[in-house]
Amino acid sequence: MKRVLTILFVFQLSFIAAHSQSSWNQTYQQYINQYKDIAIEQMKRYRIPASITLAQGLFESGAGRSELALKGNNHFGIKCGGQWNGSRVYHDDDANNECFRAYRNAYESFEDHSKFLSGGQRYRSLFQLKVTDYKGWARGLKAAGYATNPQYAQRLIDIIQLYKLYRYDNADGYDKFMADHLKNAANGVSLHIIKIFNKNYYVIVRRGDTFSSIADEIGISARKLAKYNERDRRDALEEGEIIWLKKKQKKAPKDYKGRLHYVRNGESMYSIAQKYGIRLKNLYKMNKLAPDYQIRVGDALRLR
Repeated sequence: MKRVLTILFVFQLSFIAAHSQSSWNQTYQQYINQYKDIAIEQMKRYRIPASITLAQGLFESGAGRSELALKGNNHFGIKCGGQWNGSRVYHDDDANNECFRAYRNAYESFEDHSKFLSGGQRYRSLFQLKVTDYKGWARGLKAAGYATNPQYAQRLIDIIQLYKLYRYDNADGYDKFMADHLKNAANGVSLHIIKIFNKNYYVIVRRGDTFSSIADEIGISARKLAKYNERDRRDALEEGEIIWLKKKQKKAPKDYKGRLHYVRNGESMYSIAQKYGIRLKNLYKMNKLAPDYQIRVGDALRLR
């Protein structure tokens, strides 16, 4: 199966050239946060370094922003091939209107990528390498004909080193909660993006969401989800508000030490507590306020 990298070649070269150890691309970091646990889970099952999987996904999909990723959840540019019977999308590449595999969600793309590498003869020698040998894997992929770009191996190595992806090859920071979220996604469901802040997870409410619908997607009870957010499970949710997926912290993160939040028009103690992932009663306690205190625009609130 021919591998395709020309779609994003110019973009990827400019990305590497523009970055250094002192610059940090937030879009790429968000992609890593979202998919690192899937990459580690795949590593545990298929012995493909998580760093390699992440670097390839970043490089080939432009951190999930390529047309193939957006239209077909195809993060690795895999073409249909003669044995593919699944969904497909078409895109101009080496030739016009070429056939590429399409998946129901990103997890299926990661899974198919692992099977592609582990299921054939072409890459078999790579599995003799240590799972921590990301340089050997990167060079081996290029030598085996994975990509036509002569700089492909170095591009992967650059990304791995820039974002320290090698740390995941020891399964450091593995979070089963995040992995299961994508793995157990309902068919055809457009998943909420799970974000991380203050040692917790949260999603942004979309139109039509309820505690029950979010709970079903995440795999916890609506009662627990509402409790984590200090609400009743029957409460209506407003588009754009934050819903935390685990019990909130007592304080804001350490880097908020000494910083104050100045109350803006339309804010409440509850909305501020939600914004920073703090339990409401602790926000009152930190600021020595009675539970019935009515905050005013301009009030300065401690966060830890």
